Amino acid sequence: MTTISVLIADDQALVRMAFRSLLGTMPDIQVVGEAADGREAVDLARRTRPDVVLMDVRMPVMDGIEATRLITTTMSCRVLILTTFDLDEYAFAGLRAGGCGFLLKDVRPPVLHDAIRAVASGDAVLTPRITRGLVDRFAQLAPLPQGDAAGALFAELTAREKEVFHLIAAGLSNAEIAGRLFLTEATVKTHITRILAKLGLRDRVQVVIFSYEHGLRAS
Repeated sequence: MTTISVLIADDQALVRMAFRSLLGTMPDIQVVGEAADGREAVDLARRTRPDVVLMDVRMPVMDGIEATRLITTTMSCRVLILTTFDLDEYAFAGLRAGGCGFLLKDVRPPVLHDAIRAVASGDAVLTPRITRGLVDRFAQLAPLPQGDAAGALFAELTAREKEVFHLIAAGLSNAEIAGRLFLTEATVKTHITRILAKLGLRDRVQVVIFSYEHGLRAS
């Protein structure tokens, strides 16, 4: 069993204690440090090189957004954004900064375990419900003009890949996309892998962001 190293970053000592206690019950998880602010999180991440950082957003000295940006651009660590609500006002900025998704602070232990393992393996944690929340929140924004670079990259997608792209951006899960397009989930995963490679994106979180930042929502 491969051990996954985790760094906890939260300015509330009780929250850090609760997460450390919970993670301590999971045999394949090892907590390698705790940080009380964003600056400390960055420093500890550099020293311990954790596989996953659980990152709170609202912290003193340096907030979780800037800490996430520094960690994801200079290290191979993956960051999960900790929020109190599904759509914390800063959570979207955390995703743009390189976070791999949302994790609610009241998350159930099995969900937390699965989320950490998924992120450590290179996947993103963004449930359909939360994706739809992002979609609903930003749907009121006027579509941005497609940039030449973004438009050119998007044009390289096949017709089927564009369909999958729009369904990801609309908040559908792989299973829902498979049902909508009469495909197997394995085929959907293959399309997503190709989409990410062609657009230079890391995961489905970035697909949602790319779609809304470049006005590529389906008409």
